Amino acid sequence: MKKSFAVPACLAGLSLLAPLAHAQSSVQLSGLADMYVGSMRMAGDAERKNTVGNNGMTTSWFGVTGTEDLGNGLKAGFAFTSFLRMSNGSYGRFVNDTFWSRDANVSLSGNFGTVRLGRWMAPNFLPTILFNPFGDSFTFSPLVLHANVPLFNGTGWTGTTPADTGWSSQIAYTTPSFGGLRGTLQYQFRDGAASGKNWGGNLIYMNGPLGLTAFYERAQMSNPVAANFADGSVRTDWMLGGFYDFQVVKLFLTYGQAKNDVSNAKLKTAQLGASVPIGPGKLLASYAQTRNNLLDAKRQTLTVGYDYNLSKRTDLYANVMHDRITNRSSGTSYGIGLRHRF
Repeated sequence: MKKSFAVPACLAGLSLLAPLAHAQSSVQLSGLADMYVGSMRMAGDAERKNTVGNNGMTTSWFGVTGTEDLGNGLKAGFAFTSFLRMSNGSYGRFVNDTFWSRDANVSLSGNFGTVRLGRWMAPNFLPTILFNPFGDSFTFSPLVLHANVPLFNGTGWTGTTPADTGWSSQIAYTTPSFGGLRGTLQYQFRDGAASGKNWGGNLIYMNGPLGLTAFYERAQMSNPVAANFADGSVRTDWMLGGFYDFQVVKLFLTYGQAKNDVSNAKLKTAQLGASVPIGPGKLLASYAQTRNNLLDAKRQTLTVGYDYNLSKRTDLYANVMHDRITNRSSGTSYGIGLRHRF
């Protein structure tokens, strides 16, 4: 439930503010809370971890957004939103993450589209989360795990995304919708890095039951704080994807590749998923496979779960995930959680 704080034009009664009386402004406080109880073991882990965990299906966040109607179809906006680890009350997705790591930007939109300045999502983010059945789960979605969550357990397995799911100090332009098709172009300035830049873009087509997407990124800096990659590399990442909703089942398919021009690493990822409406919820299943030429190995992850809607804002979920890497011990994880939007 979003809290809206309207600023009526009648409050602009002072003569000095009279020229602004036509503008309509609103500010919204919103967010999401997600926690789960689980028993986790990823491929290559030495032992199982039983936990009350954060962010089972969506990374918890809270923040403030606002818009002002400037007239003639023109709007100004802002967004300040922060990620949250609810198990101990810490901010950010991980230790040393920036406070406003989800959003910190201003925008201007109109018939021409939208221009944003500041920290905002990277080109890879929306195509990745919209085109797999587990959405933006950094805990159970096979596609998101392979793209964005390295394994720090001696396997040497890294994510395919070169520079985070959000870029700082960027300028981004999103087109208006053309029959369901939108495009976004993004450029990140060095701003703290000794040299280099990040640039990329995506296309997303949504029309009835059909969805199609593509993104491309070329990165020389890490995020959320801009810093050159230690190896001085240029890293590229692209993905194509689609879904089709047959009503009885919604099918997802993606394929992409990430490259490092210094190490010559090449990681190719394919994902197949399905979402089936059953009762007040959905049965979810997704399989992702990534081949790593440097490790001469592949990683395979399969997750099956059920997401039960208690209301429009609250849902319960239960997931089982199996993760394996060539010549490494495999692992199976279980989780039951609660997600609430406000």
